[in-house]
Amino acid sequence: NREFNFHFSLSDTSGRRKAKDFLEYIVPEGAYVAIRSNTYPYGPNTYAAAWAADTTYYGPGNSLYHYLKNQGFNSIDDYDTTTAFAIIYKKNGLSTYTPSIKFTENIYDRILMSVTCPTPDSLGYTISPAFGAAKQWKQLIWRGSSTEAGPADVPTVDIIGVDNAGVETTVMSNLDVSQQDVDISSINAVQYPYLKLRLRNLDSINLTAYQLRYWRLTYVPIPEGALAPNVLFQFKDTLEAGEPLDFKIAFKNISDGNFDSLKVKMIVTDRNNVQHIISPVSRFRPLPGHDSLHVRNSATTATLAGLNTFYLDVNPDNDQPEQFHFNNFMYRNFYVKSDNVNPLLDVTFDGVHILNRDIVSSKPHILIKLKDESKWLILDDTATTKILVRYPNGVVRPFFFNTNDTLKFTAAGSAPNPDNTATIDFLPYFPLDGDYELIVTGKDRSGNTAGNVEYKVGFQVINKPMISNMLNYPNPFTTSTAFVFTITGAEVPQNIKIQILTITGKIVREITKDELGPLHIGRNITEFKWDGTDQYGQKLANGIYLYRVVTNLNGRSLDKYKAEGDDTDKYFNKGYGKMYLMR
Repeated sequence: NREFNFHFSLSDTSGRRKAKDFLEYIVPEGAYVAIRSNTYPYGPNTYAAAWAADTTYYGPGNSLYHYLKNQGFNSIDDYDTTTAFAIIYKKNGLSTYTPSIKFTENIYDRILMSVTCPTPDSLGYTISPAFGAAKQWKQLIWRGSSTEAGPADVPTVDIIGVDNAGVETTVMSNLDVSQQDVDISSINAVQYPYLKLRLRNLDSINLTAYQLRYWRLTYVPIPEGALAPNVLFQFKDTLEAGEPLDFKIAFKNISDGNFDSLKVKMIVTDRNNVQHIISPVSRFRPLPGHDSLHVRNSATTATLAGLNTFYLDVNPDNDQPEQFHFNNFMYRNFYVKSDNVNPLLDVTFDGVHILNRDIVSSKPHILIKLKDESKWLILDDTATTKILVRYPNGVVRPFFFNTNDTLKFTAAGSAPNPDNTATIDFLPYFPLDGDYELIVTGKDRSGNTAGNVEYKVGFQVINKPMISNMLNYPNPFTTSTAFVFTITGAEVPQNIKIQILTITGKIVREITKDELGPLHIGRNITEFKWDGTDQYGQKLANGIYLYRVVTNLNGRSLDKYKAEGDDTDKYFNKGYGKMYLMR
């Protein structure tokens, strides 16, 4: 047939060089080669002399002419006119085979040649590719036929086991034609997941090969799975600092075999090429044939600022036998934004933002709030804040979160939380009178500090319960006036009221503590504003009115507090102050 026919045009030197290179470098050593010449329409005829002249281009002895002559075409010089030739030779085999050569008598002759080509042996082998991988081997079935009657053909089959390292071992041998249905279930598929078949063909009488029709291995195949992003895939490529990497992808069993519980490996490699193994989930459920499961995980990104690479491998490290592994793993890049924004620190004493050297209670409720803009890096660690107090004697004392009630930490909640605020209730006791200083530092989960310097505020403590003169402001007033005063000690008096009187001493209005609104130790400006009405809501006439403060703490009235430089006494006469209503 024409399966191994190759055509070359010999009409020019380039075509002849290609023919010579094919014969010299492509045709296998020892192969039988049949060459027949052709004339038009394959190009104008050229003859031996023209072929020999190609050495002008390619060097001495380097031409199609010289090559064929070296292979035994001794009569090549007779090819000098419009005749045809045929030659059969064995490549580089002049010592074992004499070429057959024939020319036509004229341009109308046909060349008929019958040539015997001796084979090197009466024995040959046919080897199959590797079958498998198998979970369990079942049966070998093979069939074929001889080309002639009689016992000349002696075919046998060997079964070769191939382990995971590719090492081959013969596990069954010399299976003859009487053993064409063979039980191979005894072959350990764990040890030999692949098998090869080798047919030994022997015929020393007729020198004809046994004609193998087919061979078949039956087995239980190992399963085969693949990532299936077309079924499910979720992966966010840009995340906020601390936002979980919420990853999902489908893995499908695309075979009839069953997987046991599947092991999954997930690794994140950060921008510094440091690997972080994600291991909350190491195995998933068993996966029957043609079923799928969802591989998912939520990994923290708190320490992964910058560009990262996510790696997923299902059934890693040959945990379970599988046909292929190239479709079980994936790489994916993702970027985590850096947290460079400073948190905010807020400090109040008994609900008030004090000024430097304000008076506060000796048992204040100091509320410290640390707020961060990140809704994922939740402030839930006491290490984010540090609290110190400088005492009047100069000693600086740190306060720690422990079992006592002095410091109470309340975390910001759970992520995501747009109001990421941690709260510290600081309940100290300052028994000494004098000047104190509160020093607070705070930082977020990324290490950003609340300001470039520490928060510091000075405050005074006066343990004796006292109250200063109470001034109204504005004075005179037209629509309303508030009251300003200072309280010292550890707690606000249980009873405090303001009496407003006419100049004749008649009480026209009493303002109770509840009406005054929230009060605290230190400077107070009441939320309550008197609008110039009496006890019944009737507008009072323009003019001068008197007022005084009545206090009671544990059954005793408070002494008068007078700060350094306080000259408000000139506005009071025997504890009474004056205000002017002018509409």
